[in-house]
Amino acid sequence: MSNTAAKYASAQVESPIGNLTICSNGTALCGLWMEGQKYFGGTIPEEMAPVATKDDPVLTATAEWLKAYFEGGKPDLDNLPLAPIGSDFRQTVWGILKEIPYGEVTTYGQIAYEAAKRLGKEKMASLAIGGAVGHNPISIIIPCHRVVGTNRSLTGYAGGLDKKLWLLNHEGVDTSILTRPTKGTAL
Repeated sequence: MSNTAAKYASAQVESPIGNLTICSNGTALCGLWMEGQKYFGGTIPEEMAPVATKDDPVLTATAEWLKAYFEGGKPDLDNLPLAPIGSDFRQTVWGILKEIPYGEVTTYGQIAYEAAKRLGKEKMASLAIGGAVGHNPISIIIPCHRVVGTNRSLTGYAGGLDKKLWLLNHEGVDTSILTRPTKGTAL
């Protein structure tokens, strides 16, 4: 990107779960959102300038990563420079999300335990973890879809429960052991 370009470039990528918007700061990926996702673009502090994917090396690499993922591959997170924008607390939670293995799930409680340990606290509220997970600005790549409730409930998902189920099934998770909430804000 040239010096006259906007600080944040964005592009659209087609996927089996609908159009995705990806956002780069020129050196790292700052966002990946599904169409209609809650908090869409919420962490980006200024307007995103639409560009062609090929015009930004980070967007090109992200599109290639997503293509490999949706074709059934397990692309390495280390191949993408990531720079989600958020507080130290959220960065800690998002770092834990990146460690959830492909095709596996974890719970908010397990993430709360690990976050407390990393932050030097005695304990951490699962509700606070839920807020950080829900505001993850790099969906799919930072795999917040792999987080479920302690009771194996799918709980909420900023991109929608149908997309969460699709992603988990795509990764080979046995979703028959998961329950779908019937009331509350998780729908």
